[in-house]
Amino acid sequence: MTRLVVVSAGLGVPSTTRLLADRLASATAEALGEVDVEHIELRQLAHQLTDRLLTGFAGEELAEAIESVRRAAGLVVVTPVFSASYSGLFKTFFDVLDADLLDGKPVLVAATAGTPRHSLVLDHALRPLFSHLHAVVVPTGVFAASEDFGDAHEGALSGRIDRAAGELAALMGKVDSTARRRRTVADEFAEPTPFEELLRRASGVAG
Repeated sequence: MTRLVVVSAGLGVPSTTRLLADRLASATAEALGEVDVEHIELRQLAHQLTDRLLTGFAGEELAEAIESVRRAAGLVVVTPVFSASYSGLFKTFFDVLDADLLDGKPVLVAATAGTPRHSLVLDHALRPLFSHLHAVVVPTGVFAASEDFGDAHEGALSGRIDRAAGELAALMGKVDSTARRRRTVADEFAEPTPFEELLRRASGVAG
């Protein structure tokens, strides 16, 4: 069954970050039909993330979370805004992933904050991060300020959620689980391209 993993970096219980994550997960699941949804609360992994940075070893729960991300056909990632960017807890989780773990994986980015002034965090922080990780970020990101959860703005927020969820579902339906990871330097040395072939390619001569 298709697996959707939702990564939430909210610190409070309850939190608007988890609330937005739940709504995005529900909308994506509805668009996909049959889907296995798994939630990863980074708040519960804070100590293990610190240990991973200091020792290089992942605790059992953190290792399971990383493996869940590896097996996911798509991700919903939601962070609260701190100092006009993603939270340190959020960044740390993606720092400890293997370099190629998110290659080609569809990702829906979302963020919450107390004020709409932080809405650009999606474009100046989250998109560059996941582009660097070689993920495929859906066109519509979702930002929600505290006021967006009120009745006056509910329709606009719901519209953004449904649009982003539909885009993620469409990408997840096209994921090829057999797709090759990107080639590394080690791969190139293991299977070097003959120099004559490189010359032919550079000159445009057919092989």
